[in-house]
Amino acid sequence: MRVLRTVCGRLAIAFGVALGIALGAGAVQAETAPRRVVSFNLCADQLVVALADPGQIAGLSPYASDPALSVVADKARAFRKADWQAESTLLLEPDLVLVGPNDRSVTRRMLTSQGLRVVETGFVSDLNSARKQIREIAALLGHPERGEAMIADLERARARLAAVAPEGDRTALVVERGGYTQGPASLAATLLAEAGLKPPAGAPAGYGGFIPLEKFLVLKPDFVFLKDPPNAATDQGALFLVHPALRELYPPERRVALPTRYTMCGGPALIAAFDYMADEIARLPAP
Repeated sequence: MRVLRTVCGRLAIAFGVALGIALGAGAVQAETAPRRVVSFNLCADQLVVALADPGQIAGLSPYASDPALSVVADKARAFRKADWQAESTLLLEPDLVLVGPNDRSVTRRMLTSQGLRVVETGFVSDLNSARKQIREIAALLGHPERGEAMIADLERARARLAAVAPEGDRTALVVERGGYTQGPASLAATLLAEAGLKPPAGAPAGYGGFIPLEKFLVLKPDFVFLKDPPNAATDQGALFLVHPALRELYPPERRVALPTRYTMCGGPALIAAFDYMADEIARLPAP
């Protein structure tokens, strides 16, 4: 009995120590989490809206509330839009500023020179970088558990897309205005790969490139995904997407409209992209 009491006592002490450590870590995390976050980047906007407390958000980029570019546009309208100028950002008194790799280098230098913490949000082109970015931003905002929950949502959406992927070796390409075709290193190509589709032999490599309509018709993928396709040839760039030869070869059942907002960012945008792709792939004809 004495041994049992001793063991129980030691377990109680150990539990108390562990609980104290956990509570202490949570308190430290709460203290170090940013209280006023400003985002200058479209992809950072969406992660901040999804992962931060509303009270943490001091300002978002002007793109955040554009439904053509952001999947969280409706929620983003509730927050202040940050001006592009460094002086206006300073007035918001942020303790964390998120920028993209190519976002306003002069403004970035000015903010850094004023002692502000400026963190770069990198490009996402595959699932590994998407998961990594979610975890990094969630931890940076002081909410790592929300990052894990978002990754779980991502995996569920990914599984739903995989469940409707066509059987066999089916090919597809993502084409933009003027004939720019996304390559295998792009986020758009990741969407196709997760749907069980691959580019035909001879398609552009890397991030992609422009190809003439004649070459596209020779490559002849099974399906074509058109980025924000126009209804008419209102300019030279739109001509490729509405050309009669392309429309004849790709009737509606072999053609998918792919909104730009699903091909630019990871995080919430990638989850929405998987869900959108699952619905579109499900309606495509079987081999």
